[in-house]
Amino acid sequence: MKQNGKYAVTGALAGAANGFFGAGGGLFLVPLLVYWCRVEERRAFATSVAVIFPLSALSAAVYWMQGGLDLAAAWPYLLGGAAGGWVAGRVFRRIDMAWLQRAFGLLLVYGGVRAVLLL
Repeated sequence: MKQNGKYAVTGALAGAANGFFGAGGGLFLVPLLVYWCRVEERRAFATSVAVIFPLSALSAAVYWMQGGLDLAAAWPYLLGGAAGGWVAGRVFRRIDMAWLQRAFGLLLVYGGVRAVLLL
């Protein structure tokens, strides 16, 4: 499969995760970009952020049109998320890649354990 095809499939999987779960597309994107598309890890993290923004906006619009989104309740999270994203984006280059990998792995494990225990 050509590289653009791999990127399209990777994006489709991330979009599906975002649509089904309301988040999580980046959890698919980073490993797929690194191991399947052969994108350098730091670039994969940054690309994931750039891709997830429009996917999240699209998913939010669909939820809103179907009456499943409370915009008034979402504003505090949006403001806090924007502040956190700005700070993280500013320090991203200064953080050791090994630390980012471990933190990402712990986030995956935490999410997996929570998902299993909530069943």
